[in-house]
Amino acid sequence: MTSVKLPKADGTVETYSLTGTPTGRPAAVPTFNRIAYAAAHVVSDPGHERDPWNRPAIDWKATMGFRHHLWSLGFRIAEAMDTAQRGMGLDWTGAQELIRQSLTEAKTVEGAYLACGAGTDHLSPAETRTLDDVIRAYETQVSFVEKHGGRTIMMASRALARVARSSDDYAAVYGRILGQTKDKVVLHWLGDMFDPQLAGYWGGDTFEAALETVLSIIADNRSKVEGIKISLLDNAREIELRKRLPDGVLCFTGDDFNYAELIEGDGERHSHALLGIFDAVAPQASKALAALASGDTATFRAVIEPTVPLSRKIFEAPTQYYKAGVVFLAWLNGHQNHFTMPAGMQSARGIHHYADIFRLADQANVLDRPDLAIRRMSHLLAVNGIE
Repeated sequence: MTSVKLPKADGTVETYSLTGTPTGRPAAVPTFNRIAYAAAHVVSDPGHERDPWNRPAIDWKATMGFRHHLWSLGFRIAEAMDTAQRGMGLDWTGAQELIRQSLTEAKTVEGAYLACGAGTDHLSPAETRTLDDVIRAYETQVSFVEKHGGRTIMMASRALARVARSSDDYAAVYGRILGQTKDKVVLHWLGDMFDPQLAGYWGGDTFEAALETVLSIIADNRSKVEGIKISLLDNAREIELRKRLPDGVLCFTGDDFNYAELIEGDGERHSHALLGIFDAVAPQASKALAALASGDTATFRAVIEPTVPLSRKIFEAPTQYYKAGVVFLAWLNGHQNHFTMPAGMQSARGIHHYADIFRLADQANVLDRPDLAIRRMSHLLAVNGIE
């Protein structure tokens, strides 16, 4: 079976025939000349759901299995980040178990590397009153990660965005936390397109003002900052940050619209990667990054550039619902046996969105098992009244 009936925007249905070729797996774990984190999703356990919106059940075996898939392709894992539905289905209690299990699992894999998101999401923004509340919340989560042997990615805080009144407040909070961490930390600049509650983060109304605050915080805490992930979906802004970072502080692209060109670089500077899209296109990104490391930029471009239109569709506005597309592809490719997400987040996108992802995934050679993908897509369409 090589075709499926897909809905079109005009209300008609077309017979779509697959043209893609599955990407082969490397014979051994590849090496890259860019640091490449894949932010990994979590897998629901629909057979044990009782209260999916408030206390979703997680399939820990499948969730850990997907991390082994990423490690086998050469990726570092960014754990318990927004791709894992942090704050949108996975609360701090669930995140603690995810961090514990992932760090334990990483010890069983030679060369496995994992860094964990630490934020303030157990603190209700509406109930936050002072900067000290935010500091204590960060301390709780950072100390948990460190206690279990993890490295920290310092996530943006909704609570801090609510109570901070100036850039000085951000400097005070970040300075306090960075002054206490055992190891170097990756900072996380997440734009409000990913989380509307982060509007005005860093205490400025403009990118230029926010940039000055970020650079000042990094300069004041340089010995504790490995790098910063920037997720603004604007390559010009990332390039501006990148060229102004101090020597030895890394720029990690979180730009799921422009990652190909940012990772390749301009001959003088390049970005490393911490990307949610790498969860969905891991075999293709791995092949491309390995080619780049060997100096084969033609293959890098040929493999990774077709994934960019797919990523732009997955991350289209409202961008915060991109997790649905990531998990959809994991299901199509056989990494899980259902398309159910914590808090029922699969309902955040409509059937036309999923049909577009299917087409673009085929064109980017992302459908690993075409027959399975067609069967599962057909089932999803039938549930939505399209047969």
